[in-house]
Amino acid sequence: MKIFCLSHDFPGASLCLRLLREGNEVRAFVGDPLYRQVLDGLIDKVDDLDQGIAWVGRDGLIVVDDVGFGELQDRLRGEGYAVVGGSAGGDLLENDRLHCQRVLAEHGVRPVPIHYFENRQEAIGFLRHHPGRWVLKQNGGADKTFCYVGVLPDGRDVLDLLEYHGRNTSDNTGHFILQQHIDGVEIGVGRYFNGQDWLGPVELNLEHKNLFPGCLGPKTDEMGTLMWYDPDENNRLFQEVLAPLAPHLRQIGFRGDFDINCIVNKQGAFPLEATSRFGYPAFQLQTEFHCSSWADFLNAVALGKPYDLEWRPGYGIVVLVALTPFPFLHAAERTRPLPLGLRINFHEYPGEEELRHFHPEEVTVGQDEQGREVWHTCSDTGYILHVSGMGATVEEARDMAYQRIDNLVIPKMFYRHDIGMRFLKQDRALLTQWGWM
Repeated sequence: MKIFCLSHDFPGASLCLRLLREGNEVRAFVGDPLYRQVLDGLIDKVDDLDQGIAWVGRDGLIVVDDVGFGELQDRLRGEGYAVVGGSAGGDLLENDRLHCQRVLAEHGVRPVPIHYFENRQEAIGFLRHHPGRWVLKQNGGADKTFCYVGVLPDGRDVLDLLEYHGRNTSDNTGHFILQQHIDGVEIGVGRYFNGQDWLGPVELNLEHKNLFPGCLGPKTDEMGTLMWYDPDENNRLFQEVLAPLAPHLRQIGFRGDFDINCIVNKQGAFPLEATSRFGYPAFQLQTEFHCSSWADFLNAVALGKPYDLEWRPGYGIVVLVALTPFPFLHAAERTRPLPLGLRINFHEYPGEEELRHFHPEEVTVGQDEQGREVWHTCSDTGYILHVSGMGATVEEARDMAYQRIDNLVIPKMFYRHDIGMRFLKQDRALLTQWGWM
C-alpha cells in the first residue's frame, strides 16, 4: 500500500518505519526543515505537500502524525482521500483546555475546575485571593517544563514560581492555566475511533512525565509509559470517561487514536486533558501489543470500517533514551555542543526482530560494512529513541525493556530506571481498592 505521512516535526517517524518494515511504500512530508533529515536513508521525503498527496492518491493512505493539520484532514476526506490522524475538532479538543472541559461537561463527564488567564499578573492576582493546591499549565504544545504540580496547601509555591517567571522574562503575554489539584492516581484511557465507532481494545496507560526517578524534577513530554489493554467494553474508566464522547467524535469526524488523561480516586474519575492524535510513546508501545497489519488497521480507521484487531495480552513498558539539552529544548544555546552525528552503538548488534523494539526518533540511518543498519543522532533537542518491552507481568516487561537498554551505548545518554515501579509499589493497589482494576 502507498502511505504518505504528513508532519511538522516528524514525531511519527517510528510509525513510518513500522509501516515501511511491513512492506508498504512510505513517503513523508516534514514541514520543519530542522527535522527533514530524520530517518534519512530509510524514509523518502517530498518537499511539496501537493506532490505527496498526488503520489499517494485516493487508493492509498494518508497518515497525519500530530495536531495542527485538522482542517486539511477534513478537506482531504471530503475529496475522497483516506486519512487517519484526527480532525479540526480533534485539534481543538487538545489545544484548548477550556473547550475540552466544556465538551466533557456537555456529555455528562465531570471535568476538573480550571481557570484561564490572559497574562501572568491575572494568574498571580487569582492565587492571592484563592489559596490552595493548584497545577500550573499552558495550552497546546507549550514547553512542558513550564508545568508544575503545586505541593503547599496555601499555593505559595505556585505563586513563587509565577513571580520568579516574571522576574526572568520580560514577556507577560500568552496564557496561564490553573487547574485544581486532586489527589489520586493519574491514568489515561484511550481507544481508536473510526469516525463512527470505537475499534480495538481499551488502552490503559500510566505516563511518567518528570525528568528524574521518583517523580522528581521538571515535567517533560514524557520519560516512559506503562500500558495494558482491556477487551472488556464495560471497563469502568472507558464507560465513565471515553464512551460518552463518541457522539462528539462522530460529529467532528474524528478518525484516529483518542485518549483522555485522568485523575481517579474513590470518589470517581476526573478528566484532565485530551490527546486527539497518535500518542508518543503510546504508539511505540502499541507495536508491542498489535499482531495485525498496521497498514490494514489504520486504513480501516481512515475509511470508517470495522476491523477485528489481533493483539497480545500482557503489560508493556517503553522508556525514552535522551541526551542533553532535553528537556530544555527552548533554552538550548545553539552555540554549545549539541547531539548531532553521534553513532548509536550496541554491545551486541540486535537481529532484525530484536531491533524492532528500538524506536528511533531523531535519527538518520546508514549501513556498515556488513550491510547492517547504522544509526546516528541527527537532533539538536536530544530526543533520541525509545526502547520497549512486553511481558505477562509488569516485572517481565520491565526486565525486557531494561535488558535492551543495557545493550545500548550512546555517549552521555540518560533515562529513567523506574518506569512502572510506582504502579507495582502503590498505584495498582489503589486502583484495585477504588474499583478501577
